[in-house]
Amino acid sequence: MSIVLKRIYDEPPQLGGHRILIDRIWPRGISKEDANLDEWIKEITPSPHLRKWFNHEQEKFEEFKNAYKEELNQDKKLKKLQELKEMSAKERLVLLYGAKDEQYNHAVVLKEVLDDM
Repeated sequence: MSIVLKRIYDEPPQLGGHRILIDRIWPRGISKEDANLDEWIKEITPSPHLRKWFNHEQEKFEEFKNAYKEELNQDKKLKKLQELKEMSAKERLVLLYGAKDEQYNHAVVLKEVLDDM
């Protein structure tokens, strides 16, 4: 199957699949009912310190990406990543995030890591 990234503020896709919010903080203005989620996984998001440092500043993205990949190498996060990878082999995963920038955010890094597993 596949892994698809989608902003949670966009219209829910007609792709089907398992919808997972991958943000540590609940997105403003979205009710839990409207989110239409199957899961909310906070454990694999960047640490609060890293998230605040990055602040979605494009010039910091490469450094952020490397630091976030290091965080994803922790045992608990690796276990969850493996679960997601196995799930993606069976059904489409729709990873939902709230960031405005669709190119420079943690979801892009997470998908890259999952694709490389």
